[in-house]
Amino acid sequence: MARSLRSHEQLSRPRIRRSMAAVLRSAPEDQMKTLYLIRHSLTEANEKRLYCGHTDLSLTENGRAHALSCAKQHPLPALESYATSGMKRADETLLLLTGISSREVIPGLMEMNFGAFEMHSYEQLLNDPDYIRWIEDNTGDIACPGGESANGFKKRVTECADAIIARPSESLLIVCHGGVIANIMQYWFPGENKNFYQWQPGACEGYAIEIACGKPARYAVL
Repeated sequence: MARSLRSHEQLSRPRIRRSMAAVLRSAPEDQMKTLYLIRHSLTEANEKRLYCGHTDLSLTENGRAHALSCAKQHPLPALESYATSGMKRADETLLLLTGISSREVIPGLMEMNFGAFEMHSYEQLLNDPDYIRWIEDNTGDIACPGGESANGFKKRVTECADAIIARPSESLLIVCHGGVIANIMQYWFPGENKNFYQWQPGACEGYAIEIACGKPARYAVL
């Protein structure tokens, strides 16, 4: 028998959708909705371990195959609304996972803008003093040249996420980016004591978040 979600509980994949469905059936319809946050599939930057935020890459063949495999093995529920960051990799992933092409574009959920570091690897940047200054910054205030700071990025995406769940009750599936999802989950569930990288999902993975009375209440791992 499926068990209902406890606050801030992570569940194994086989139980996720049965458990979430049980929670939704028991909740007042006008007070409960589910927000699905899913990371896009693989791009050239993922495969080559390059910084990629605002560079608008498509999925690789491996990325397309992975998304199709996930769609077959773990089909997502049909929802009222779908959205992406508007980036090609997010739009293509949504289409492959759900067959849906009509979506809302939410630019506030774009990945961090890495500026001059875009499409470069850690090894390629090690002799760049601006890069060293940025990665050694413990305040989060130093921006990538021509890009964003960690704090600026976090402020952008968390404010956007709060605005989304303040909308009238409607379940929504969003395909966006790993850094975006990690920041949102760390912000909404601080009691988990997880760092940014522990929250970051893999390709075509993410979270189903129960929103109760306009606030994040529980989540399940997808």
